[in-house]
Amino acid sequence: MKRTYYETPKASWLMRLFWKAAGGDRYILERATYSDQIKYMCLGGIIIATGVMAGLAGGYAFYTIFEPKGDALDSIVMANNITDRLNYIHLPSVIKATVFGIFWGLIIFNIDRFIVTSTGKGDGTEAITWDEFKGAIPRIIMGTIIAITISSPIEIRMFKTEIDVKLHDIQQQAELKFKDNNSKITSPEINRIDNELAKIDALDKQLMQNEEIARKDLRDCLMKLGGDCPRNTQLYNSAKTERENYENNTKSKIVALEQKKSELQGGKEHTDATSKKISAGLDGLLERIKISHEIAGFWISFL
Repeated sequence: MKRTYYETPKASWLMRLFWKAAGGDRYILERATYSDQIKYMCLGGIIIATGVMAGLAGGYAFYTIFEPKGDALDSIVMANNITDRLNYIHLPSVIKATVFGIFWGLIIFNIDRFIVTSTGKGDGTEAITWDEFKGAIPRIIMGTIIAITISSPIEIRMFKTEIDVKLHDIQQQAELKFKDNNSKITSPEINRIDNELAKIDALDKQLMQNEEIARKDLRDCLMKLGGDCPRNTQLYNSAKTERENYENNTKSKIVALEQKKSELQGGKEHTDATSKKISAGLDGLLERIKISHEIAGFWISFL
């Protein structure tokens, strides 16, 4: 006997999966019209796609958080060579980002699923009443948060090259600022030590010059008088003794000043190296989002 009624197509496993994601009842949908089946299938597809996009975006965001920090231009240099690029990828960060990205995608998937399945049916009319809108406000807020969490990592990936260039400038400025502050602290003390050492050296040279003059006078006197120069001998011995006493008295002071100067210079070099590491650490997710907004402008970021 020929059938005179409509028989809906048999649902595939993929369609049933999308139904489940959309919170649809399989028993009812298998007996509903094909348009309702497709509607819930598309709805479930959107929810799953949102979760997948959230997972990918979250994974990239978490990789940006976990990856070792360095000069922002390193990634641009590495991008020119596939071997260097593969070596540049930090495997532990990839593993962490993958785990957290999957976890984040599942969270967004469940939140989006909750938003869709908790939506009320309204009063049956096409007009949106205040009560309907008021009930939708929490879901609108949650949907906006989901949109931001997905779009922000995608945005910083889209403008990665421009962000890296700008971030490199920021890192350079921060490094110079840290070094300048360090110099303001250590340079006055180093200059004071240099001035004190210069004074000691100048006085030592003056005493050596006095000794040399006294020796020359003694030699000239001996040549003229033939060995009877008590006054010149006394002046020479006095100048020589004064120079030797000064050298003995300042020797320990010079060693202490040079040691202190060496410590200050070593500390300055260590602090400068630390400043480079600190400035390289300005490579976080928030900093990249801020730069992307500056580069793209309000409307592109908004869209």
